[in-house]
Amino acid sequence: MSDFGGLERFLATDRRDIGCAEAMEPLHVYVDLMLAGANTEQRHPGIAAHLRACYPCSDDFDGLLAAARD
Repeated sequence: MSDFGGLERFLATDRRDIGCAEAMEPLHVYVDLMLAGANTEQRHPGIAAHLRACYPCSDDFDGLLAAARD
């Protein structure tokens, strides 16, 4: 039997997703923009798409955002 779960996840990937390395490099800027009230989804759609899809990077983002708020 085949497992199509991985294939389904791959096919559901947002084409704008830029991947872990590309999203993590400017993440501090993304956080600063978000805290300043900027529309980060519009300004950095590749990072936004990646954070929706990648739980480890999303956790890193949440931690950085929490630290920046303190």
